[in-house]
Amino acid sequence: MLIAPDCFGGTLTAAEAAAALTTGWLRGAPHDDVVTLPLADGGPGFVDIVAAATGGDVVPVVVTGPLGDPVPAAVLVTHTPGGAVAYVEAAHAVGLHLVPVERRDPTTTTSVGVGELVSAACRLGASRVVVGLGGSATNDGGAGLLAGLGLAAPVLRRGGGALAEVTPADLADLEVARGVLAGVDLVVATDVDVPLLGLHGASAGFATQKGATPEQAQQLERALGRFAAAMGDAGATVPAPRLALELGQGGAGDGGGHRWAQLPGAGAAGGLGFSLAALGGRLLPGAEVVADAVGLDRAADGAELLVTGEGTLDWQSMHGKVVAAVARRGLARAVPVVVVAGQVHLGRREWSAAGISGAYAVAERPDQVAAALAHPAGTLAARAERVARTWSPRAGEASGRSTRDL
Repeated sequence: MLIAPDCFGGTLTAAEAAAALTTGWLRGAPHDDVVTLPLADGGPGFVDIVAAATGGDVVPVVVTGPLGDPVPAAVLVTHTPGGAVAYVEAAHAVGLHLVPVERRDPTTTTSVGVGELVSAACRLGASRVVVGLGGSATNDGGAGLLAGLGLAAPVLRRGGGALAEVTPADLADLEVARGVLAGVDLVVATDVDVPLLGLHGASAGFATQKGATPEQAQQLERALGRFAAAMGDAGATVPAPRLALELGQGGAGDGGGHRWAQLPGAGAAGGLGFSLAALGGRLLPGAEVVADAVGLDRAADGAELLVTGEGTLDWQSMHGKVVAAVARRGLARAVPVVVVAGQVHLGRREWSAAGISGAYAVAERPDQVAAALAHPAGTLAARAERVARTWSPRAGEASGRSTRDL
């Protein structure tokens, strides 16, 4: 059987979650042959997961954090027959963990550091740059990223709230950023497949998680709408990259700002997906990008059961997250998929429609949440032990146990 979880946000990395699930599972079903394969969706842990599976060189860099202070980050460079491939993780530069709770305000936090990370990857000679998006403290539509890639307008550095004042003139030098990426295949691994604007967009869907009040979320929605319009006007004066034209992601005279805004994943990481699409990036589900990089299909081929998990199983889980990627592998192979999550906020009809055979919460009641957060590995292992007694492909047998890492 294959254990392939995402991280449990704020408590366990994907590797720690996989270890806890394996420990508990083998207590409940000691006869099972367990393969572990930690996964990620483009958010926190993206670079570590890919590095552990593929190797490569991790190059440390220092970039601008969401509050404007320098923060440590890294670029993973792998070497393939087609050239060097660089992986960068937006959360290194703009992660929510970088902002103390009392200072969280997505109207002012900036994504400048993500642009600096991408620029560093290009300077390292990468022919392809894969940018993992997720877990951000920002909601600036990637305006800061553009500044980090060389655009000069100060308004781009001041966070999402300042974009209420942005004009096409502030984006007139968009070609500078595109020049940094000239000749680079830009791949954007998004943790969710939501658009930039609308009910499930960057502001309405996620700004409150980053510290915004409902009123600020509405202000950010309007500001990003203005930014999208300005980007479309500015993009119409600059030849769009050939790749973007091929993908139908905007170009001269086609209202590109609004087309980029509607792309699945444009709203990821506070709208970073939007600006990266405007630069010619291919927006892809992050969980699928990681799955391909670490060999999830190969691992799933021989499995009798797939077990995955994350901190909270909710509507976002079905929109580009690891759980959805694992469920698709199970459906394709007619293999059951079981989810063990910190909390489950989906009903049976919703998760079964996605191909999930069973969903189990560590904290089944509100009064159990505190204990689960206080002892995440132990409580996750205890829940996995109980699930194993039901779902082990050879439940009731009493042979020896084994575990393998892939």
